[in-house]
Amino acid sequence: MFCYQCEQTSHGKGCDKIGVCSKDETTSNLQDLLVYALRGLSLVAEEGRKVGVVDVNADRHVPAMLFSTLTNVNFDPARFQAWIKQTVQLRDALAAKVKAAGGTIPGHATVTFTPAADLAGLIAQASEGKGGMKDNPDTDPDIVSLQHMVLFGLKGVAAYADHARILGVENKEIYDYIHEAMAAATKPGLGMDYWFNSCIRCGQVNLLAMEALDKGNTDTYGHPKPTGVPLGQIKGKAILITGHDLKDLEELLKQTVGKGINVYTHGEMLPTHGYPKLKETYPHLYGHYGTAWQNQQKEFAAFPGAVLFTTNCLMKPAQSYADNVFTHGLVGFPGIKHVEGYDFSAVIEHALKMPGFTADAPGKQVLTGFGRNAVLGVADKVIDAVKSGAIRHFFLVAGCDGAKPGRNYYTEFVEKLPQDTVVLTLACGKFRFFDKDLGNIGGIPRLLDIGQCNDAYSAIQIAVALAGAFKCDVNELPLSMILSWYEQKAVAILLTLVALGIKNVRLGPSLPAFITPNVLKVLVDKLNIMPITTPDEDIKAILG
Repeated sequence: MFCYQCEQTSHGKGCDKIGVCSKDETTSNLQDLLVYALRGLSLVAEEGRKVGVVDVNADRHVPAMLFSTLTNVNFDPARFQAWIKQTVQLRDALAAKVKAAGGTIPGHATVTFTPAADLAGLIAQASEGKGGMKDNPDTDPDIVSLQHMVLFGLKGVAAYADHARILGVENKEIYDYIHEAMAAATKPGLGMDYWFNSCIRCGQVNLLAMEALDKGNTDTYGHPKPTGVPLGQIKGKAILITGHDLKDLEELLKQTVGKGINVYTHGEMLPTHGYPKLKETYPHLYGHYGTAWQNQQKEFAAFPGAVLFTTNCLMKPAQSYADNVFTHGLVGFPGIKHVEGYDFSAVIEHALKMPGFTADAPGKQVLTGFGRNAVLGVADKVIDAVKSGAIRHFFLVAGCDGAKPGRNYYTEFVEKLPQDTVVLTLACGKFRFFDKDLGNIGGIPRLLDIGQCNDAYSAIQIAVALAGAFKCDVNELPLSMILSWYEQKAVAILLTLVALGIKNVRLGPSLPAFITPNVLKVLVDKLNIMPITTPDEDIKAILG
């Protein structure tokens, strides 16, 4: 086992016995073996495209499986056994089509790989390190660094592409690049320029993936509107849903109509309250429960209802509440009940058996729903406030949260900002300060929750629109980006900012362990990406 794909990686170097995320050696190695098999499928898919053979099942399978290996998604070895077998079946079926069309089937080991028949045999194969982060045809550490940046960025792209696909929005260009990049990892000698350009391309394709997901979300559920979300509870039966997937939430809400159950969101589900076709259609979508993902084990133990896990940002359920948890989609934990399809009847039945909240417990409200339509709808007020000096500067304080020490920086940073500044935020990093009352400037809230991590697309569109209004480059706007990263979607978003040429990004709480000093120097020289220091020092450096 060796893994250093997340920010919390052991000692900043890599996890080699058990992951900080709690995945064990078996699960980690099986995830690597799945990546190995996916490379073989992508090699065949790449050859297929040369002779006009495109398999939609293969195109959809690769991003879904990459998503399953993203931090804090799936910890169940049995699921990976099934997925490795399915990957090889798709590879061989596609190879037959490519061969029939006159194409050439690569002889690479990933294409000829045959998985063992049982889990014990597969675990033995996985322990050989196939597909692992040390299984690499190149030895130059800078090239390996870029290759891993592409792989981790791909996992983020895959997550957004899979979410968009669920809502019926797909883009062949995304699939083309995923296959190309996965296949490239089997080809030694491509060189620094190739892999640096692939990093740029990954960022460009991630923008397409976020755009596709934005279209899926807004076409299906409407553009988010500023919405107050209760943080308290009301008396009655309850279900808590965590993760990111809006389709899961919609299906759960449909099936709980008239059941006397209130649905609460957790984590990155908070912004779903801003979508009108969810909030306005289903009044039993009541409020938000808990804070950031790393606090789940304490907070979920106190929740008196069923809990539905979707997508990622999840922790292994503690024994005290494990029986109340259900997983869906790509999520899996050994011994935890899994829902197939969208039949949430078992979740509902369990919630009805539980006590629910026995009394009202009013709490404060937080605002969400400041997507690009909402912000640009008051663009004139924003522009006037900037021109008059009422708003001096915008800060995008956003990204992934985590448990590692040093993340209180983001809370202190927001608290110490002058009253003539506005904070835009998105993703779970906001839970460091999401419930703070920062007041407003001329009716414009000083804290604007743009949404989930994929809503970085909205943030980019807001910045581009403001740059157009002020007739300047985005880098000339009174806007600074203060980002926190944890997992691979954050890597994909960072590569998007690199691809767009966004400068002066401050990144923390620590720099990625997979970035070598030489690769970091390139990023610093080109775009002045820098690590965070202290809130006081960074605010002074930005505002003067």
